[in-house]
Amino acid sequence: MTERPDETDPDYRFTLANERTFLAWIRTSLGLVAGGVAVHQLVPGLANETARTLLATLCIALAILLAAASYPRWWRVQRAMRRGEPLPRSPLLPVVSVVVLVITLVAAILVVAG
Repeated sequence: MTERPDETDPDYRFTLANERTFLAWIRTSLGLVAGGVAVHQLVPGLANETARTLLATLCIALAILLAAASYPRWWRVQRAMRRGEPLPRSPLLPVVSVVVLVITLVAAILVVAG
């Protein structure tokens, strides 16, 4: 990240906290990919193939969204800290909450119905 004249280095603790948040988004994305693959390939008794594919697709689609949005979010937060601006809000948080809720409901339905 190139420093501009109106930017200053933030306290390293905030930079590292921002990096840990980025890595948490990436870890979550990897976990969702693993969960999606596991549901589709490793638990054939859970439901029929169409239902497993739906659940796996939801997991992997959310993983793609998180992975794609994590770096731009890190960069916006880092830039705001360097400029002394308020931290940007993330519209991704309610989306992640809703999609995780949908994934959980679909999984619960498949477990109960199975």
